Parts: sequence; structure tokens; C-alpha cells
Amino acid sequence: MKYAFHPEAESEFRDAIDYYEAFEPGLGYDFAMEVHSTIENILSFPNAWNILEDDIRRCQIRRFPYGIVYSQDTGVIFILAVMHLHRDPDYWKGRV
Repeated sequence: MKYAFHPEAESEFRDAIDYYEAFEPGLGYDFAMEVHSTIENILSFPNAWNILEDDIRRCQIRRFPYGIVYSQDTGVIFILAVMHLHRDPDYWKGRV
């Protein structure tokens, strides 16, 4: 199975990496590795996490207050948001 980022989700991901790297050198890398590990879990078990609405699910990232919001289509996981969990929980809905 493959995955793809919504352009705004990819921007969120890169912004979060930059934020953590500026906060502490190496922390941005750690965040990126956690996101990629979470995506690998999603690819292996795409139906394992709770449904937010319709066919959209969220998997939380370990160690950081973020979740991956995604939908599943034939053979592809589409990442709608790399969402900070303290942000408005519905901000990504216009991306569907």
C-alpha cells in the first residue's frame, strides 16, 4: 500500500519539523521519524484506528501531541492532516 499527503498536510508536517528543530536540535528529526513510524503502522493496519467521520480516521503519534488524519482509497492512504491535538479538531474538514 502507498500513501500521499494532501498539500496542506505536507506543509503542516514540514512546519512542525522546523518548529521542533528550532526548539532543540535533533528534535525535528525525532518528530519526523515518529510520523513516519505512525504512517507505517497505518499502512500495515489501516482500519485499526477510530473513525472520526465517514471513512476518515486518526492515529495518534507517540511522544508528540499530534495525530495523522487519513482516509483510505483503493491501495492508497491519503493523509489529510498532521494535526496538533490542541488545535481546532475540525480545521482539516475542508480538505476532504
